[in-house]
Amino acid sequence: MERTFGDDELIVSKTDIKGVITYANQVFQRVAGFTESELVGQPHNIIRHPEMPACVFKLLWDTIEAGNEIFAYVINQAKNGDHYWVFAHVTPTFDASGRIVSYHSSRRSPRREALPAVRDLYATLLAEEKRHASPKDGMAAALRLVNDLMNQNGTDYPHFVHTL
Repeated sequence: MERTFGDDELIVSKTDIKGVITYANQVFQRVAGFTESELVGQPHNIIRHPEMPACVFKLLWDTIEAGNEIFAYVINQAKNGDHYWVFAHVTPTFDASGRIVSYHSSRRSPRREALPAVRDLYATLLAEEKRHASPKDGMAAALRLVNDLMNQNGTDYPHFVHTL
């Protein structure tokens, strides 16, 4: 079953540099079906949905670890197995010397009309990941595929998500 949340609501979380949750707002807790104590101290992938391609997370992590922000469509899994889509904006947080010390993610309700294109892309990427014996090889192949698909359309993933 799909869960949704209001267009005027934001799911907010903060993590350390390893992706361990340090803050989860009440909207996050409600939509994901976890209590604050169940989320804080856990890896953010506690809500990872099995239909979410690993290569998109690789792209996300490569971007934020380089000190840049990223927007991405993500399908998450609630504690009870329900799913929910978000349009995520993930940013690094820097200390006074310019080192990344944490990450901040604000997720809003996605544009419903964008989801068919995202679902199609993610199904293609997930199929590519599963074609390979090794998860690492599958992720690398799917990352090449997403970059090839974006290049064929004269864009890249960040611009793609903003055109939906």
